[in-house]
Amino acid sequence: MNEQAWHDWAGQMATGLAVVDAGLCLQWINPAMAEWLELGPRSAVGYPLGLLLGDPQGITQAERVLREQQPMQWRGVPLVAIGGRTTMVDIAVQPLAAGLLLEVHALAAARSEDSPLSATLRGFAHEVKNPLAGLRGAAQLLQRRVENEDLQALAGLIIDEADRLATLANRLLHHDGAPQLGPVNIHQLLERLTDLLLAEPAPPHMRHDYDPSVPDLQGDADRLQQVLLNLARNALQAGARTLTLRTRVEHAVRLGERMLRTALRLDVIDDGAGVPAHLRDTLFEPLVSGRADGTGLGLALSREIAHEHGGELRYACRSGETVFSLYLPLERTHG
Repeated sequence: MNEQAWHDWAGQMATGLAVVDAGLCLQWINPAMAEWLELGPRSAVGYPLGLLLGDPQGITQAERVLREQQPMQWRGVPLVAIGGRTTMVDIAVQPLAAGLLLEVHALAAARSEDSPLSATLRGFAHEVKNPLAGLRGAAQLLQRRVENEDLQALAGLIIDEADRLATLANRLLHHDGAPQLGPVNIHQLLERLTDLLLAEPAPPHMRHDYDPSVPDLQGDADRLQQVLLNLARNALQAGARTLTLRTRVEHAVRLGERMLRTALRLDVIDDGAGVPAHLRDTLFEPLVSGRADGTGLGLALSREIAHEHGGELRYACRSGETVFSLYLPLERTHG
C-alpha cells in the first residue's frame, strides 16, 4: 500500500492514529485523533507528545520503544485534549523507521449493571473496528475499479455491512446501550439476509414462508439484522444446505412474565447437524460453542438483543430440522 492509499485508509478509521517523530512530536494525526484532541490535523504538526499524555511515564516508555524498536501496549493512559478534557485510553505503540505509530482506543467507563456478556462484547468490538475499516476501504477500491455492475453491487453490500457492524461496535464501546427503536419491516431484513447468504461462495438453498399480514414492529434494525445473520451463520457452520425463513403472527404469547396479545414469531429452520446434546442446556450462554474455533458469542448476543426488544429466542430440534425462533412483541411495551 503506497503512502497516499495508507492515508486514505487511515482517514476512514474510527480509531485514533498518530505518527510522532524521533523527537516525540506529532507529525500526522487522522480525523478521529484530531476530534479527540480538539486539534486540527495541520495544527498538530510539531506538537509535543508529552503535552497530550497525562502520565509522564508515557514519554519514558515512548523513548524505550524508539530505543529497542519493540512494540508496546500502554493501558489506562490519560489523553489530554487541547481544551483540557481528559479521556482514558489504551495506546498501541509501533516503532517506525524514524518515529512511532500510536493507535489509540478510548476506554468506556465501567458500569456496575453491565453483564459479563456486555463486557466481553465491548472487548470484541474494540478488536474488530480496525479490520472493518480496512475491509470497507478495500471494498471501496474494488467498487471504483471494477466495471461489472454485479461486482459493484457486491462491493456495495460489503461496504453497507461494514458500516452496520461499525455502528454496532461504536454503540457497544460508547455505551449507547438502549436499542435505537424505529419502524422495522422484518421481511426487508430477511430479504437482505438472503442477499448476503446468496453472495457466499457456496450459497445455501433458500426458502421463504412469509405471513404477509405481519405488520412493522418497533425495533433496532441493525441489531435485529445481526441476530438473523448469527442464526443463519450458525446453521451454515452446522452443515445446513437449505434454510427456511418463516414468519407468523402469534396470539396470546407469554414472553418471560408478560402475556402479549400479539407477537411475531420468526423461524430460521435448517437441515444441518443440529446442536450437540451436551450443549443444549447451555446453548445461549457466553463462550459456549460446539466448534473448536467458535467464540460462543453469536447466540449469546442474539439472545441479549432479543431481550432488549422485549422478546425471546428459543430453540427446538425435530427430526432432520433445527429451528431457532425469535419472538418479538408486535405491541408497544413499556418499562
